[in-house]
Amino acid sequence: MHGIRRLGALLVFVLTVLAVLSPAAVATSSTSPASQLATSQGTGRVVVHTPDGALRGIRAHKVDSFLGIRYAQPPTGQLRWMPPKPVTPWQGVRSAEAYGNRCPAPASGNGPESLTEDCLYLNVQRPAKTQSHQRLPVYVWIHGGGLATGSSNQHDGTKFVRETGIIVVTMNYRLGVLGFLAHPALTAAQGESGNYGFMDQQQALRWVHRNIAAFGGDPHRVTIGGESAGGWSVCGHLAAPGSRGLFAGAVIESGSCFSWPQADADSFADQVTSQVGCAATADPAAIACLRQVPVQALLDAANNWFGPLLVNTTPTLPQDPFVAVTSGAFTRVPVLIGANRDEGRSFTQGDVDWTQQIYEQWVRDSFGSDADAILAHYPWPATSDQWTGAYLEAAILTDGGFLAGIGGCSGRFLTNTLADYVPTFSYQFDHRTGPGLTPIPGYVWGAGHAAELAYMWPSFDNGIPIAPTFNAAERRLAHDMVAWWGNFVRTSAPGTVEATAWPRLDASLGPRAQLLSLRAGGRSTPITDARLSAQHQCDFWDSLFAPEQAARRDAPLRHKAPSVRLQQPSTAGSDRRQWFLHPGGVTKPAPAWQRGDRLHARQFRPPPPPQIRDARPAHRPPGSDRDGPLDSARARC
Repeated sequence: MHGIRRLGALLVFVLTVLAVLSPAAVATSSTSPASQLATSQGTGRVVVHTPDGALRGIRAHKVDSFLGIRYAQPPTGQLRWMPPKPVTPWQGVRSAEAYGNRCPAPASGNGPESLTEDCLYLNVQRPAKTQSHQRLPVYVWIHGGGLATGSSNQHDGTKFVRETGIIVVTMNYRLGVLGFLAHPALTAAQGESGNYGFMDQQQALRWVHRNIAAFGGDPHRVTIGGESAGGWSVCGHLAAPGSRGLFAGAVIESGSCFSWPQADADSFADQVTSQVGCAATADPAAIACLRQVPVQALLDAANNWFGPLLVNTTPTLPQDPFVAVTSGAFTRVPVLIGANRDEGRSFTQGDVDWTQQIYEQWVRDSFGSDADAILAHYPWPATSDQWTGAYLEAAILTDGGFLAGIGGCSGRFLTNTLADYVPTFSYQFDHRTGPGLTPIPGYVWGAGHAAELAYMWPSFDNGIPIAPTFNAAERRLAHDMVAWWGNFVRTSAPGTVEATAWPRLDASLGPRAQLLSLRAGGRSTPITDARLSAQHQCDFWDSLFAPEQAARRDAPLRHKAPSVRLQQPSTAGSDRRQWFLHPGGVTKPAPAWQRGDRLHARQFRPPPPPQIRDARPAHRPPGSDRDGPLDSARARC
């Protein structure tokens, strides 16, 4: 039954299939002493004196880079599964010329396996020769990777720094079972557990608030941003009391407000502990046992774990971030938020060669009594090929909000909700003929999940470079996006770039509200919410689950039915299989695979990661420099 294995794919896989490798490191061949700030070629070493101690960075390509700065004590030994401890001040000058260790994570497209717990490092990049009195705006970036993989090393901020004049900070944080394991004994001892990686992010933000002025940054003009799980994190910071006052703006790229309650998180601890011979009880001896387990064994044990996720109903996150946002109980700062047109295509390329029978069976097994309606809106076309099933599957997952609430109608609802409370600037990444994440001849990635990253972070790649393959139109898009994002960091509004103004999303305008469609070749343009809704068939998804509200076509956005409502995972009868944000049954009974007010986690086998079968084709398909609907029958799915 391989044809129905995908809807329940592992959550970690869905958000870590973003295959990336480390960026090109900032380097210099200079052997000048630390006191020499620059050579005649504009490269050299530079020292900054922070409240914690002096740091020696490198100057190259008009950027000062301070890499591998320790912002917290190593979370090792008795500090494993403890909130981060501030770094101890030091004497003398510490080198900050190379990236720090990556946090423990299994091998993935985000990089090789890492087993080093001493990993709490961040990086600061600024325009060369910035003085401490300049008070430049700061962009703090939180990497994605499903809270399970990834590192700050993947996001070299040189392009942002050189083209916009802002300061960029990137960070590592604890991942997977070491960053997000909840356990009854930890909860009993600490009053909460499971948010250690998120606490690391907060500690990094506190470090920025305390130290960034020494680099010429303004601690009161800090914007936080993140993509995918980094976007989850940003939503978490909007809701977290401990993050309040540490940032003045937020960027959410292909993110959502995903989390689960402490009680549910604790109940899944045995999926890890049982694999390593430790208990999942409130006995303190259980934690002593776990702290003796080697990192490798913990990573292996996490293969059967339902996490990682942010944990709510805790002192760190007292309220579910989704509930906090929808109720207005969050830190009200300007927000730039958006998603990619074809998010799901980054997750379905493994489902090639689906036949019509396999596709329709997948829909029926997944959606029960709603299957006929869904098949009517996502029918098998008269002309098909080996990719058709994957494209149709991706469209359903994207539009219906089944990728942890990322993109489609669920992302639209989150965006429109934010717009009711704070200045909100929304986008859809609509360049659908770019290189994709992995060269798979014949597969059209569209504007898939993570497709936008290489345009702003050229170091983001999949082991095979992405940004160096851009054509002229794509290089223009990269320039425009960095300029808009930089404007937002500087002024809290993306403004106008190359005569194209990015409008604020005005929720009171309802379907006439505008967002920006990001397109290559200088053709980015505002589009209406009505157009976005039509592209993702949101009227259908709304009518399926809240028909009485969806009928109000001219209602302000804040009164429109949520296409997706947050659901919690079932605590019974499920392993660590994928669970999704589902269009919450406001009035509609739950579909067959849903149980009450919670999602039942069906058991499906996850597909393998995308395989690199050939080099990227030398030529783009017809229409490769155009956005909007693609020309081929397979790409229209």
